[in-house]
Order: sequence, then structure tokens, then C-alpha cells
Amino acid sequence: MKSAKEIIRSLSPSDNFFLLAGPCVIEGEKMALDIAEKIVEVTDRLGIPYIFKGSYRKANRSRIDSFTGIGDLEALTILAKVRDTFGCPVVTDIHAPEEAAVAAEFVDVLQIPAFLCRQTDLLIAAARTGKVVNIKKGQFLSPEAMQFAVQKVRDAGGDAVAVTERGVSFGYQDLIVDYRGIPTMQAFGCPVILDATHSLQQPNQAAGVTGGRPDLISTIARAGIAVGVDGLFIETHPTPATAKSDGANMLPLAELPQLLEQLTAIRSTIANF
Repeated sequence: MKSAKEIIRSLSPSDNFFLLAGPCVIEGEKMALDIAEKIVEVTDRLGIPYIFKGSYRKANRSRIDSFTGIGDLEALTILAKVRDTFGCPVVTDIHAPEEAAVAAEFVDVLQIPAFLCRQTDLLIAAARTGKVVNIKKGQFLSPEAMQFAVQKVRDAGGDAVAVTERGVSFGYQDLIVDYRGIPTMQAFGCPVILDATHSLQQPNQAAGVTGGRPDLISTIARAGIAVGVDGLFIETHPTPATAKSDGANMLPLAELPQLLEQLTAIRSTIANF
């Protein structure tokens, strides 16, 4: 298995963007393996470095009766099986310092949720595992402020860190992507990823279920590639309407190949300028 440095080196710089993609949360083994198989097929064909994404547990839900997962150990074991079956790295979220070492036994990349990106103990615990640490930028932070989260990981011994843009809060129920933040955060010396699905969330809906604008996923993704983002984060599901978490802003899996073909063409075009 590749080290954290090797994973980061294989992702950026790259002739193509890299991709973190998969379901919001692990709902079962067959579902995870089926999604991974389809994404691996298209990313291999297009030469896109790929990391399978799946949360083993969802800690940030609007309502107490919302689905949070199938069980930590079962979901983490499924993530490891995806990696072993397809030979791709896997990424999952952690929410508390004590989760870092446990999750690190099963995955290659530890992701820090946006709401927790300033939690020093969490960042340090993730860094000390020796895994790649992907920090999602808080909706409440400027791009410039993320340099301090990155530095916490580096000061704690983490030598492989990435930052993910996922929109900035605008009013109560919308997010806006400020594409100026991509080169700003790239100046920190780490890959910058654009989350093309969570950037379109519409949180805090009256029904207690987060909404979204999945019809604009391709718009956000194309714009990100055009301005030179290193990687994309896309949550996808065979039938988003039946997904147990974040179905309102996931891309239907059947639409992913065409989108990736378009994005690869855009990347190739701008590389010539």
C-alpha cells in the first residue's frame, strides 16, 4: 500500500485532475462495490487518479432520526474491501480525535469535515496517523484562514495534506463558491479539491432535511477545472432519491461518465494555454 507521500505525489501535479467520488455514506457492501466498480472503469479509461469516498458514519445530521450508518466496524471493513478489490485508495470522514487511529487501520485518507476544520485536537490526531489528511474548508472561513489548519497538520508531523473548497455560507439556505480561493489555497503548497456536490447544498430546510441543486453539479465542476483546481470531490449514487443521506445533492451514477469525459476535455484544453 502506498504511503501518504506517495498518494499525494500520484495525485498532484498530474496531467489530469484527480477524483474523490462515491456515496455519501456506506449503506452496504454490494452498494459500495458496485459504485466503485463503475467509477474505476471510467477513471481508468480516462486516466483520472481515483480515491473512493464513503463515510463510515454520519455525525452531522439535521434530525436525530436521520440515518447515521450501518455500524462503524462493518462500514470501515467495507471501505477496506473496496481498496483491496480495486486497488484504489479510500477516504472517510472522522469527527473526533479518538476516531483517527481506528479509521486509519482501514483507509488511506482521513477527511476533516468542514464544521470541524479548526478543531486542533482532531487535526493533530489525524496528522499523527501518517495518513493523507484532507481538510474541508469551513463554510464560515476565508480561503486565507485555511493556511492555519494546514499548518497544524504539518506541525503535528503530517506531511501529506489537501484542502477542499465546498462553498461559503450565503444567507441561511444557500452556498456560494468563490473561485478566487482555489489559487489562494494552492499557494499553501498542497493540492486543492473542489467539492462539486456539497457546494450546492441548501442546508437548514424547514423539514429538517438538507436540500440541494444537483442540476448545477456539472456547472460547478466545469468551472473548477477551468480555473485549475487539482481535484474534484463528487458524491454519487445509483438512485439519489433512495439514498439514505444527502440524496438531494448527489449526482446520479449513470451521469458520471459523461461528466468526467467533459471535464477531461476541458482539462486537456486549458493545459495548452
